[in-house]
Amino acid sequence: MREVLKPLVAGWQDGAVVGLATVVRTFQSAPRPAGASMLVTADGEVVGSLSGGCVEGAVYDLAAQVIEHGVPVLVRYGISDDEAFSVGLTCGGVLDVFVEPVSQQSFPELAEVEQDIAVSAAVGVATVIEHPDPSRLGRHLIIRPHGSDGDLGSERANRAVSDDARGLLAAGSNSTLTYGPDGERRGEGMRVFVNSYAPRPRMLVFGAIDFAAALARLASFLGYRVTVCDARAVFATPARFPEAEEVIVGWPHRYLAEQVTAGLVDERTVICVLTHDPKFDVPLLEVALTRGPFAYIGAMGSRRTHEDRLTRLREAGLAETDLARLHSPIGLDLGSRTPEETAVSIAAEIIAERWGGSGEPLSRLADRIHHDDLDGQSLSVGRD
Repeated sequence: MREVLKPLVAGWQDGAVVGLATVVRTFQSAPRPAGASMLVTADGEVVGSLSGGCVEGAVYDLAAQVIEHGVPVLVRYGISDDEAFSVGLTCGGVLDVFVEPVSQQSFPELAEVEQDIAVSAAVGVATVIEHPDPSRLGRHLIIRPHGSDGDLGSERANRAVSDDARGLLAAGSNSTLTYGPDGERRGEGMRVFVNSYAPRPRMLVFGAIDFAAALARLASFLGYRVTVCDARAVFATPARFPEAEEVIVGWPHRYLAEQVTAGLVDERTVICVLTHDPKFDVPLLEVALTRGPFAYIGAMGSRRTHEDRLTRLREAGLAETDLARLHSPIGLDLGSRTPEETAVSIAAEIIAERWGGSGEPLSRLADRIHHDDLDGQSLSVGRD
């Protein structure tokens, strides 16, 4: 919903009914993940995408019906090869799509959700997508780290979904949860899609050089909140890094230690060390490799620089298990030369690390294209 949020809220504020289609479950080689959204306004305008063009035509017609009749619909595309071809889903994937009418009556909490997302506060939206009682379909529960708002139809359902969805919210994950009709964990009949809007992950770039400027641009495009830090005030200026959310003048290892102590970094945070100067690198990497559960830690430099850096880190007392977490020299082998090409190389390695990609050309592989932990399966969570 994030990518269609502005026009969605605009229609909501105007008192219109808008059709919101969301991918709630995927199987096999689905082109987009759960959470992808497409909006059809009351005037027939389309915003967003569910499949890169495969099923949008069919969903557009369905959204128009939902706007007219006000009844949410859960539909599956690609259940067979013939059906997949009929809607253009020829990649072999399967999508479950929930289409709901959104208005001030059906979703009164939407403005508050928008405010939370705007200030990077963690918030999740749990939506009933399947239930034997049609009146429960499309009901929402707004999940926050320390509370919830809304109503899924019963207090038992509210408590169960709220408890379970907080784990997804903490991880920034989207998933479909399965319960009994009244929220019983030992049962089936109600399915709830949880769309999590955790704060954007951070990328901390150390070293105010041209490569850092290119990386900050690309990382911002990929959805990271970028901080550039360097001890040299003459280089660490906002004018040189307009895409960074903040530019810090300070010793890198001290800044990172402060961020760790304050709880401002987490397991999604990415660390890119581009200084390739031991007086900066070594104390910084000591902190990064021993004090944080970071998603990725990479350091720039030649292989000679890398070997010297490892020697210094071992002398500082780091264990081999710590050093194994370091990606150095940073990036994938793309033959990169320019700062922009190097930024692509670094970003490619970060993406591969996040999703378990091999970094090999897809043309040389026979495995499935998309990697994910849940493999598109809905969860039946927690047991009474």
